Amino acid sequence: MQGFERFSGESVRQCGLTHAQFDIIATLGNTAGMTYKELGERTLITKGTLTGVIDRLEQKGLVARTRSGDDKRSFFVSLTPSGAALFSEVFPTVVAHGKQLFAGCSDAEFDAIDQALSRLKQLISHAGHSPSTSPFKEEQ
Repeated sequence: MQGFERFSGESVRQCGLTHAQFDIIATLGNTAGMTYKELGERTLITKGTLTGVIDRLEQKGLVARTRSGDDKRSFFVSLTPSGAALFSEVFPTVVAHGKQLFAGCSDAEFDAIDQALSRLKQLISHAGHSPSTSPFKEEQ
């Protein structure tokens, strides 16, 4: 992940964003918005960091935060018109830059990568539930 962030970092920085800010903009893009909880579940940003990132994006005028009608302790975050315009400009640029990294991969290699990452996600999500088994145990 860190290697990919270094690779993609240049195109993100050229857009005036940090990786965490881009992650929020990309996650909110093409949506009506979502709660902090949903953002935390869909991004790689920890709950403690999320508020600060959203604060900075709000200061830049890229996101708006409103209190949830159901739960007064919860906030709903959405892109402002400026944030939506930035998403439309930045997202394709970052994706195109990322595609360069994988240009030499075949469909079979992508399928293998997808399967390996899905398996890793499954192992990690189950690791907390059964501490006596190793998530790296080979299947037989």
